[in-house]
Amino acid sequence: MTTHQDLIDRDRKVTFHASTHLRDFAHGNAPGRVITGGKGINIVDKDGREFIDGFAGLYCVNIGYGRTEVAEAIYKQALELAYYHTYVGHSNEPQIALSEKILELAGPGMSKVYYGLGGSDANETQLKIVRYYNNVLGRPQKKKVISRMRGYHGSGLATGSLTGLKAFHDQFDLPMTGILHTEAPYYYHRAPELEGMSEREFSKHCAAKLEELILAEGPDTVAAFIGEPVLGTGGIVPPPEGYWDEIQTVLSKYDVLLIADEVVCGFGRIGSNFGSHQYGIKPDLITIAKGLTSAYQPLSGVIVGDKVWQVLEHGTGEFGPIGHGWTYSGHALGCAAGLANLEIIEREGLTQNAAETGAYLQQKMQDAFGEHPIVGNVRGVGMLAALEFSPAAAKRAHFDPALKVGARISAAALEENLIARAMPQGDILGFAPPLVATRDDVDEIVARARRAVDKVADELTKSGDLGDGA
Repeated sequence: MTTHQDLIDRDRKVTFHASTHLRDFAHGNAPGRVITGGKGINIVDKDGREFIDGFAGLYCVNIGYGRTEVAEAIYKQALELAYYHTYVGHSNEPQIALSEKILELAGPGMSKVYYGLGGSDANETQLKIVRYYNNVLGRPQKKKVISRMRGYHGSGLATGSLTGLKAFHDQFDLPMTGILHTEAPYYYHRAPELEGMSEREFSKHCAAKLEELILAEGPDTVAAFIGEPVLGTGGIVPPPEGYWDEIQTVLSKYDVLLIADEVVCGFGRIGSNFGSHQYGIKPDLITIAKGLTSAYQPLSGVIVGDKVWQVLEHGTGEFGPIGHGWTYSGHALGCAAGLANLEIIEREGLTQNAAETGAYLQQKMQDAFGEHPIVGNVRGVGMLAALEFSPAAAKRAHFDPALKVGARISAAALEENLIARAMPQGDILGFAPPLVATRDDVDEIVARARRAVDKVADELTKSGDLGDGA
């Protein structure tokens, strides 16, 4: 029988892993793990070790692991039709039914769904739509897109440019020309000169910075603004009070399209069908992926609003068939998985559970960490939560990056058989459990996280790195 270590050794020789220290992994100086199964909120590795997956893969396994209903739906569809392309009007029954369901969930104002495989290619589609839209309208100069610092929208060339995190730019010569970044809606990280601002005042400040950027670039050159309802990989940051109202006022003033990146928030994660519904966002375009299939199959989508769709239709009337397509767009197996997944979310009330058990998660996090000596900020919404670590919470001070506090706490959590994610660009531990999590599951997640944080806090105290600033 093949052992776990044998598999890891083989893997080191042949696989280029995402978001990995390539040299350390290839030469055996970074750990590996082969996952073999899962059930509910737990996954199991080749050695039989079981972990609570407190991050639902990458925020995506909303319905939990081991749902045979989805596997059966994929299998049934594969027996009938595994694949045929969707170019020039070809379709399949799961794609039609899934599109109807997505538009029902999205609500008024949304018109059509275009499919891809992941959030990155969906946002590439968004950028092409924005360019096409303005060309059809005779505005060839109106092409720039504004994202936010710390936003995450993918890791391709264009989508990596939209992403506002250093690791996705450095050494890749990004961002590309024509993609700009404005202030992150990160109230906890507000600049020193903004001391004393209320959340609503900070939201006005963010909107003012956006307007300042639009005016500096020229409103006739700025085509779109893209944002996650809740910042995800940039730190799991819910927007400050009034943020989206203020931002949308500016966008409307300068005729700038709004793209809501719902890859993380969509399909129940924060307690609403879409984050846009929760925050009163009225997007022109919506990006979806992750929770669309709970990652049982790769599938993403762009939901096109009525306003944009009318222009696209007019464009093909003038210029002929639109020159955009993916080989696997509308893949029958992905759409079958999406239908089965959304049926489970609806039948089991998982969006409501994300709201109710999510509120319990937020409260338990506050109870456990609100006064912890190395926790500067406890935040979240629904089934998204984060702890940000600080040696002096009142001053919003940061640990020396060389201490790698966030990564150490994530590793300590793993020793407790809990997967929680060390977020990039800060000492932040993120949580995004499957939406099937119960209150008992939350209690266990928080208890294991508390032991991990306490362990590293003790290490920092003993080494003298915590000092007396806490």
